[in-house]
Amino acid sequence: MADRVRSILANKGSAIWSVTPESTVYEALMLMAEKDVGALPVVSEGKLAGIFSERDYARKVALMGRSSKEMRVSEIMTGEVITITPDHSIDECMRIVTEHRIRHLPVVEGDRLVGIVSIGDLVNAIISAQAATIEHLSNYITGNYPS
Repeated sequence: MADRVRSILANKGSAIWSVTPESTVYEALMLMAEKDVGALPVVSEGKLAGIFSERDYARKVALMGRSSKEMRVSEIMTGEVITITPDHSIDECMRIVTEHRIRHLPVVEGDRLVGIVSIGDLVNAIISAQAATIEHLSNYITGNYPS
């Protein structure tokens, strides 16, 4: 199903970058910069323990004058994480990120983290689906059907 999170994960690939609760905030920021991502899942003993985002850093470290090299991710991560499954629809995910004012959704199957989707991933999927619909309708109107 093309309108499911599963299709986004298939296009993104299977790489999941994460940190542990014991990682320093500085280490997490370095990984985020290296991988050009805005958030990282926090994984402890193979299970999702939270999420660490640029927003967490800006609001809980930078504005409080704390040191990112000494502070642990566990001190500022968001512990109660809203998760989705690969079978969630893209529309459902857009509703979730809009309602909760979040930008990243960890994807889990059972208790295993299988990916993370961002609001950018969701928007790109919607744009691709709309482009495909427009092409299909244009072909229908002009009679350019595939044989």
